[in-house]
Amino acid sequence: MDWSRIEALLNRHQAHGPRYTSYPTAPHFSRSFGQEAYQEALRASNEELVPKPLSLYLHIPFCHSLCYYCGCNKIVTPDLDKGRAYLEELYQEIALRSQGFARDRLVRQIHFGGGTPNFLRPHQLREVLDTLARNFHFDLPQEMELGIEIDPRWVSPEDIRELAGYGFNRMSFGIQDFDADVQRAVNRLQSFEDVRQLIEMARACHVPSVSVDLIYGLPRQSLDSFKKTLNQVIELAPDRVSLYSYAHMPDKIKSQRFIRDEDLLKGSDKLGLFLMALKHFGDAGYEYIGMDHFARPDDPLVAAKEEGSLQRNFQGYSTHGGCDIVGMGVSAISRIGDAYSQNESNLSAYQNAISQGALPIERGVALNRDDRIREQAIQSIMCRGELDLLSLGRHFDMDAKAYFAKEWQQLLSLEHEGLLTLSEEGLMATETGSLFLRNIAMVFDAYSPQQQVSFKGRPLFSTTV
Repeated sequence: MDWSRIEALLNRHQAHGPRYTSYPTAPHFSRSFGQEAYQEALRASNEELVPKPLSLYLHIPFCHSLCYYCGCNKIVTPDLDKGRAYLEELYQEIALRSQGFARDRLVRQIHFGGGTPNFLRPHQLREVLDTLARNFHFDLPQEMELGIEIDPRWVSPEDIRELAGYGFNRMSFGIQDFDADVQRAVNRLQSFEDVRQLIEMARACHVPSVSVDLIYGLPRQSLDSFKKTLNQVIELAPDRVSLYSYAHMPDKIKSQRFIRDEDLLKGSDKLGLFLMALKHFGDAGYEYIGMDHFARPDDPLVAAKEEGSLQRNFQGYSTHGGCDIVGMGVSAISRIGDAYSQNESNLSAYQNAISQGALPIERGVALNRDDRIREQAIQSIMCRGELDLLSLGRHFDMDAKAYFAKEWQQLLSLEHEGLLTLSEEGLMATETGSLFLRNIAMVFDAYSPQQQVSFKGRPLFSTTV
């Protein structure tokens, strides 16, 4: 890649935009979407000729300590009793949610996210699984994916052994960075040796998929320090690596005010960290899945990308795009049929709804035809770096190029800059354009993300590169 050219492109295209884990994106969910709209979406989904299998997401919001960079919905507390009380409410929601699904809707995937899912002890997580099994209908064990996000600071090798024994077959370890100076700057101290022991235990217990999360652009990172972290991750040999761009939004995320602006790399300096990782993981045999994911060649994500079945959702890239997502727990998001819904983000509001025997829905959106067309276009760009207009047109019985006539003019400009190539069939991102997929996708976003600001006049989204 021509670095000077990339730097010039970066300066032109550094905009605020979504990561497109949904379309429409979460800021466009409406409070007018409530119980009745959710039940209508559920009825329509059940009545499909071949109803989709289910993916269950459980949000555990609690964390033992505050990581300064984190923008997730979380509750920081050392009080383990809060987790025990939360489980009682979560079990009630599980019972309420499950009632609406037809018996032939099999669960293919379960994922625990947070917060810190391992704030709960292994036996409590087993209790959650047992509750899910009593209320939903599970697929065959060999067909199910059971995943959990793990904070290495609050788990032991013996805990890993126990979780593997319960059937967890995907474990994702939140590393972020191994450099001690960076860890101090974000209030998250953990050693390479501790993480190594955990991953070795997962391997010894035959956990088939181990992944790690990294963040580039954190305070006090440098090319040299991050290169060492990359080498250490490659030594651990995970099956997948998620490499997220740090989004510094201190006006929106209060904990980020502990991070000094002068400690952050910006622009082309920050992008240099990603380009270095791209080369390091490529040289180590990893396939670049797209935007923020890498995987070993034998990983199902690689096969899904090659087959064109890869999907992007709130968990990142996924091989389970054909599932309806049932989100449970505070702030959890569901995708049922052609509708998104989000649970109450405030714990007290969540508890109040549950105590009244109601689903704790705070907001959502039912997709119209234009949303569904644009969603599919954006999914294709984000997952495959291309858009087949002929296929899209056949799917929606329309002339897709005519439908996107206005967008085509913007795409011509991006083609002129070398970010993509256009043909009668559609578009394909170039090698350089693969770094700007969010910018390309934004062309098809009817909600004009580059114009979106919060009610206080601040950007809703991180910068795109």
